[in-house]
Formats: sequence, C-alpha cells, structure tokens
Amino acid sequence: MTSDRPIFILGCPRSGTTMLQLMLHAHPRVAIPPETRFMVSTYQRRLQFGDLNDAAHRRELGEWVVDRRQTRFHELDLDRDEVLEQIVDGPPTLGSALGIVLRAYAARHGKPRWGDKRPSYFQYTDVLLRLFPDAQFVHLIRDGRDCVASLKEMPWYNGSVYSAVSAWAEAIDFARHGAPKLPEGSYHELRYEDLTAEPEAHLRRLCEFLGEDFDPAMCDPGAMADIAVPARKTWHARTFGEVTTVRTGSWRDRLDPGEVSLCESVLGDRLETYGYELTGAPKVETSRMVSYERTAAKRKLARVKRVAFDRLIRLREPNPMGARLTSAQIVMAGVPLPRNEPVAVSG
Repeated sequence: MTSDRPIFILGCPRSGTTMLQLMLHAHPRVAIPPETRFMVSTYQRRLQFGDLNDAAHRRELGEWVVDRRQTRFHELDLDRDEVLEQIVDGPPTLGSALGIVLRAYAARHGKPRWGDKRPSYFQYTDVLLRLFPDAQFVHLIRDGRDCVASLKEMPWYNGSVYSAVSAWAEAIDFARHGAPKLPEGSYHELRYEDLTAEPEAHLRRLCEFLGEDFDPAMCDPGAMADIAVPARKTWHARTFGEVTTVRTGSWRDRLDPGEVSLCESVLGDRLETYGYELTGAPKVETSRMVSYERTAAKRKLARVKRVAFDRLIRLREPNPMGARLTSAQIVMAGVPLPRNEPVAVSG
C-alpha cells in the first residue's frame, strides 16, 4: 500500500530548499509547488471566516485564498473557479480547504501526493500538524555561514547580518529541541552538503522515510525548474543546472573576517554538532555580540507573542482544524471510511 501523507519542506532560508522541492517534484507520485503564501496567513485569520459548516463561509475562505495575489495562488496555474468549488463542496475544516489547493496542484501534474515548501515552516510545525495531523516534515540543513552569505546577497532580503545569523540559529535549535517532540515517523533531516555530493544515496533514504520508491529522475531537479520555479525568482537560476557542490563552503569568499567571527562565535557549537569545521576565527567584538543578542531577543519576543496570541485565538475557534482529505486524516477525525475503502500506509 502507498502513502498519501502530505509533505512539507522546511529549513533556514537559502539552505537549498528549492532544489529539494524540485527533486521531490520530479518524483512520479509527488508534487511540491512553488512557495505559496496562503498556509500560515489563512490560519492566522481563521476567525474572520466564521463557522465553516456554512457553505457561504467556505466560499469566503476560498475566495480569500484564490483571489489575493499575496497568496501566490496565481503561480500555481490552476483553474480558479474549479478550485473554489472544490473548497465549497469539501469538508468544513480549514486544513481541508488549504489542502484542497495543494491537492489540485498535484492533480494538475497527474500525481496523487501533495505538499508544500517554505523555509520558515520550521517555526510553524505545530500549526501544520493542527491542519494536517499526518504531515511529514523534511528539514534541509546547510552550513550556517553559507546561509548567511547567501541571504546577504538576495534582492528580497532586507534584514541585517545579525538577523541572518539568528535565523539559522533558530532553524538549528528547532532541529535539536523541537523536532524530537514531533510524532514518530514525521520528521527527516539531511544536510545540503551531503545531498549535493551524493544525491542518489540521500534521496533513497528520503524516499524510504516518505514510503516511496526512489526514482532516478529525482537526481535531475533542473528538469523541473521550468515547471516549478516562477520566472520572477531570478535568484534561483542555479536550480536550472545540474546538482553541484560548487557552492559548498563558498562563504570563505563571501563573508568578511568580522562576519566569520560573528558566525562562529554565535553558532560554533551548532555548526560543530552538524559536522561543520570552524576556522578558529577570533571571538567577535563585544559591540557586535551585543547587537546580535539584541536582534535575537527581538525575534524571540516576536515568536513568544505570536504563540501566546495563537493560544488565545484557539479558544474561539468554531471548527476543528484538521484536514479530512487523506486516509489517515479521515481516520484521525473519526469519520468512517466508505466501505471497502483502502487505507494507505501512514508510516
């Protein structure tokens, strides 16, 4: 029996998650769309849609997803009216409505299994599990110094080097402390450096975790780039080429000595835990460490506020959150399966 569990790719920005998205999208049974922007934003606004047992409210929710350019629904190249009607006719839960969009994208590519990719999802695994209780998470980890160096060069990045360092620290702290708390069989991590050096070996392990057979097409993600990478994302130009290790360790030429000191002073133990060697750079100046700690504290406070606010909102939810689209989701929701309905493997 095959699995139908949704798949979510996460990691610090500039970790190679787009490459991994394309690798999975190349699988004959899996479709992972370009980065969307409706999952978390819709969840955070869930109260405004009211009781989803009312079809009119499901329509309002669907219109909010399919009609706003900020959700990037338009980049999925789906029939707006068809998806909207599927949401209206679908189960009355937020997870179902959002999953229907991803399922429609997979169906457009003739594939049964769906998911999503967004680096910041490591901050929202609790939310994703509320929406998709059978979700599987794939965390791609890359040398933090390479992530920082790459983030600095992105046209869309308006943060400081301190914010970039803090983002990688948060992703790794999730891997070390948050991931072990996830349900058994729901989390898999791999290193960018290993994936680019030996793609087949590490993709085989990933497929085993997902309950899928490995397909050699996964080692050629560039073949999928025209399909699953929007043209506007010029910073993903390298995904159109072959898998290569050329960018591994490129931080040596892209970070100045002070930035290397900052990275290694803050991230040293985390880097070593994941097998990344330190240069022995001198400790960063006290003033720069203070600036980093101030930035990290602001990010932590924002996260604490977000979690606290979410817990208050949960007290007012009119509906269950969990999707009722996959076999495991239906069972978890206590909805009887149709007679003779095959149950997919959930592990």
